[in-house]
Amino acid sequence: MATDTPWLDTGDNAWQMTAATLVGLQSVPGLMILYAGIVKSKWAINSAFMAFYAFASVLICWVIWGYKIAFGKHMLPFAGIPGPALSMEYELTQAVLPTSGITANFPMSTMVYFQFVFAAITLVIIAGALLGRMNFKAWIVFVPLWLTFSYCVTAYSIWGGGFLAVLGVIDYSGGYVIHLSSGTAGFVAAWWVGPRLDVDREDNRPNNIGSVLVGAGILWIGWNGFNGGDPYAASADAGVAVLNTNICTAMSMLCWTLCDVLYYGKPSVIGAVNGMICGLVAITPAAGVIAGWSAIALGLGSGTVPWASMNIFGKKVPFMRSVDDVLGVFHTHFVAGIVGGCATGIFATISGCAAFGLTNPGGAIEGNGVQVGYQIAGACFVVGWNIVWTSLILMFIKFALRIPLRMSEEDLLIGDYACHGEEAYVFGESSSGYAEGALRGKKIEGIAMGEDKGGIIMGKNPDHELEGSSNGSHGIQREGAGEIKHD
Repeated sequence: MATDTPWLDTGDNAWQMTAATLVGLQSVPGLMILYAGIVKSKWAINSAFMAFYAFASVLICWVIWGYKIAFGKHMLPFAGIPGPALSMEYELTQAVLPTSGITANFPMSTMVYFQFVFAAITLVIIAGALLGRMNFKAWIVFVPLWLTFSYCVTAYSIWGGGFLAVLGVIDYSGGYVIHLSSGTAGFVAAWWVGPRLDVDREDNRPNNIGSVLVGAGILWIGWNGFNGGDPYAASADAGVAVLNTNICTAMSMLCWTLCDVLYYGKPSVIGAVNGMICGLVAITPAAGVIAGWSAIALGLGSGTVPWASMNIFGKKVPFMRSVDDVLGVFHTHFVAGIVGGCATGIFATISGCAAFGLTNPGGAIEGNGVQVGYQIAGACFVVGWNIVWTSLILMFIKFALRIPLRMSEEDLLIGDYACHGEEAYVFGESSSGYAEGALRGKKIEGIAMGEDKGGIIMGKNPDHELEGSSNGSHGIQREGAGEIKHD
């Protein structure tokens, strides 16, 4: 069936859908795999599932009301008119952002999906601060509320033609909309939810660093779509954004690794992943508007400033230690987002801004020092809005809906099995076993594994009976006079 679409550029449409798919892969499976590997084994399923749920929940909310709040017709200086983006007529029309007047040579359906994957990964990043203790029922409610009252507002204000766009704030691909907002919200939410168990904070070794690296690799390569898709065209500026993204990320990872060697005496794989993430975050607001040399300088900043924030400031300031930000999203997203946003105000070029369709006369290196002030003003709004609304949403869940934000102490000791009735790793024959004891208060089908320290474990092993603790599929460590019995 032929349709009259003279505006359609099949190359732009193909690249935009490819870029959107790359960004989607960053969340599922990228961050799902990374989260499952970086936590203790007893939290692998819950951590991955928080990301999995957020991706699906955001999509439904996005197409029913969220997209038009973020990119629809003007209603307020910081929000569009909510409404669905689901009719066939709407999905087939040319993509246009009505408040800003931006058009693209692909359909609205492509635009809606492209913007969705950015919204989804923002919630997935927030989850990284809350792993290992947030009540999943509270997370179910938090995701659509935060999307509506925080993400959509920030997106409209900067990208949808809102007041920060009018002011002249530059955020090429989400340094503020995604990373600064998620870094702020994650840290605030971590304070409201409360910390993990002391034993989990003291021994927080990843259960599978190999899967962490796989997830990190998907994240890095997926960022080519993250930044390369924001010109809304397969343009020359998209190529600049992709190259700068990889330059900054590589430099940031190397600088973080060097800092680890100089300070701790050895390079850390998890540290290198943090350095990589900081580079990706910092280049995001600047990707297509700065030159390659500036990308190297920005990588130097993103590999050192967040490192100092995490390894010195974060460990020496009592308040920072008291907030259990599990994956350090404050440092890797908030601090790195600030570094990238301010650097954009310094290094933005006139030609880069023009290639991206901006009227800004570059940054401080082009004699436009006021751009730094605009960037700081934009950051202040994003941080302030997220502190207030993240707190209000969590208070509403806790006090109005009466849903606890944190799991019970008993569930925290058990982990995935208490939350979902499933475990990430099952070795050997355990189908006939069961667990009972003070931590559970009832029999549970299946063998308990991981770091659980309570109850009596019964399972198949006819050869021997062990006292104290056991590793492997037939038992867990027990404090006190516990024992492991066998059929």
